[in-house]
Amino acid sequence: MAQGQPLIMEKAEQERYSANTHTFYKDQALRAKADSFKKGGLFRQASMEKRFYLLVADSFTMMLSVILGYYAAQFFKHYFMPGLPEIDIVTALQVFPILFGFPMLLVMLRSEHYGHYSRFRPFWDEYGKFIKIIAAVAGLTTVYLFFSNSNFSRAWLGATWFLVLFLVPVGRLLAKRWMMYQGKWFSKTVVIGSGTNALESALAMESNILMGFKVEALLDLHKTSDTPETKSITDFLSGQDYVYPVLSLKGDLDQQLEDMGSPYVVFALESQDFINHQRLLESLMATRSSMSVIPSFRGLPLLGAEISPIFRHEVFHLRVKNNLARQGPRFVKRLFDLMVSGILLLALSPLFLYFGWRIRRDGGPAFYAQRRIGQFGMSFSCYKFRSMRVDADKVLKVLLESDEALKREWERDHKLKNDPRVTAIGRFLRKTSLDEFPQLLNVLKGEMSLVGPRPISDTEMVRYGEQVSYYLETPPGITGLWQISGRNDVEYATRVNLDAWYVRNWSLWYDIAIMFKTIRVVFRGSGAY
Repeated sequence: MAQGQPLIMEKAEQERYSANTHTFYKDQALRAKADSFKKGGLFRQASMEKRFYLLVADSFTMMLSVILGYYAAQFFKHYFMPGLPEIDIVTALQVFPILFGFPMLLVMLRSEHYGHYSRFRPFWDEYGKFIKIIAAVAGLTTVYLFFSNSNFSRAWLGATWFLVLFLVPVGRLLAKRWMMYQGKWFSKTVVIGSGTNALESALAMESNILMGFKVEALLDLHKTSDTPETKSITDFLSGQDYVYPVLSLKGDLDQQLEDMGSPYVVFALESQDFINHQRLLESLMATRSSMSVIPSFRGLPLLGAEISPIFRHEVFHLRVKNNLARQGPRFVKRLFDLMVSGILLLALSPLFLYFGWRIRRDGGPAFYAQRRIGQFGMSFSCYKFRSMRVDADKVLKVLLESDEALKREWERDHKLKNDPRVTAIGRFLRKTSLDEFPQLLNVLKGEMSLVGPRPISDTEMVRYGEQVSYYLETPPGITGLWQISGRNDVEYATRVNLDAWYVRNWSLWYDIAIMFKTIRVVFRGSGAY
């Protein structure tokens, strides 16, 4: 096929496809609207049930926040500000609809607008939107208090909104867990497609249980036989294998899906197949109230991408942004690094001094500096607490010369799982990641960031291949996607892909989320050695 020509189905494929879908398209225009209610009925019913439980959870946790906020304000007044006036319950009840009732209704309306009750997302994505909602609504109530000259307790109002930030997300999580336990949470889903895009889409949806999808099968539009077949994909984070039966198209696709219980449909063909099956996609959309289309956009920075349909035309404008290539986001990231690393160094300085003294007591220096490649390819000394013997390099040389298995492990990972060079205190520091404490100094110097790709040596650069440009675009980080995704248990190629994804899709909120997830990983000690 010549470059630039449209993809055209082979004649045999056209005939088979036409025969299989003839019934599906027959009288489609006349029955489309009626069928859209019938086919989407079960899914809509399940969605309404989920929405109801989540709305109940939000209402309960918001009222609980008001009650606990009152007692928190009383506690604050009694122990810290006894001069504050007493909280007048009668006045509070009079202004309750304005300061609590209407704002909390507005929170739920905005949550519905963002799809928090219907279009489910990973926790940190949803929580980021929720914080924006609370900030806006709390700001409106503050403005009202300022201009109304009300003597309503500011402490009560502030404590309430602070509690809402934490109790509402917890309430939603508990409601979702309860629905999982009751078998009401997961929606039966069929993915149309059986290639890489379909498998990765199924894994992405099903591995995050808060999204509420249960993929029942893949539907292969090219499969002609009824021979049982399965395809699998492994989640590198959990190590779990996801196995899906692969079905063939049996004449009337609409009827086939109805026989399967009218599942939620995800259209996830490979790029070259989309144009060949465009008519099928249009017909599916005509008979369903809701479905998902997942095109293959690998390698694009999708976070913050904006889709703009162009009036009258069958195309859309996808505007993507490389945040870390712009000065504004870089400045925000650097400012965040300076503030947080400075606070951490001050708060944790007693531990810093203790570990330094403990390592020096065993002999040798407390710190160990390794040459690493930083932003724009500039090398720097990456600091760590020394966790190995002073003669570690000599011992390593002897080990690699005498043990082929260790040599292969070193060449593969640049680490040894059971490294005999590690000291007793060093093993503890590594297990808890506290050996990387001194890298806060690298952050203050601007050589590293709190969150970013893992620092690599010049010999590892070649393993990044064409994606090395992403690594060089930002300072390496103390923690990152690699550290919260299994660390040393993750294959090197996967680590490279994680670093590239992080750089393409950077946001300050993701940095904050990764830091909180790092705390959990440190306490669990998973993947660290």
